[in-house]
Amino acid sequence: MSDNFFAYISRMRYIGRWSLMRNALPENIQEHSHMVAVLAHALGVIRRDVFGVPCDPDKAASVALFHDASEILTGDLPTPIKYHSDQIHSAYEQVEALACRKLLDTLPEALRPAYEQLLVGDTHDELYDLVKAADKLSAYLKCVEERKAGNKEFLSAEKQTLRWLQQNPMPELRYFMEHFVPAFEKDLDELGTIEE
Repeated sequence: MSDNFFAYISRMRYIGRWSLMRNALPENIQEHSHMVAVLAHALGVIRRDVFGVPCDPDKAASVALFHDASEILTGDLPTPIKYHSDQIHSAYEQVEALACRKLLDTLPEALRPAYEQLLVGDTHDELYDLVKAADKLSAYLKCVEERKAGNKEFLSAEKQTLRWLQQNPMPELRYFMEHFVPAFEKDLDELGTIEE
């Protein structure tokens, strides 16, 4: 059927993340994709406005919104399994590509080219690094939230993800980590009210 695409997309909210871990604050791929889009947009704005490198933050946000769309059909494969071996990772990438193609088939022909760029875009695209960094950043912030909620289940994932972020040479990511991540450690009272 070439009219089911958006009904499928709306089902992102039913696909849970972090399925092998006890979550104090459950997260689904719709929530995750929204946060990745916000973060990718921010990294794109930083790239363009702070570092003076041409960038389209809106496109980065759009790519990020759909970066896990294949999981509507595949589910969210836990990271330890997905990256257990190159063979498993390669096979899973093929499954993800097939799922994206199946989703594209649920669109009318006239709309497919626009969404094809978002679902099966080139991983060498200049925005891929922003979306990948935003994805890791979102995972790290999830770990911070879980720790703040008293859940020690995410401590190891937090350390591993922070190490990846710290080793990433992207200046946009370093800028975001320095200027914005510390606020995620604050509670609402520490954040304060928005002044008039």
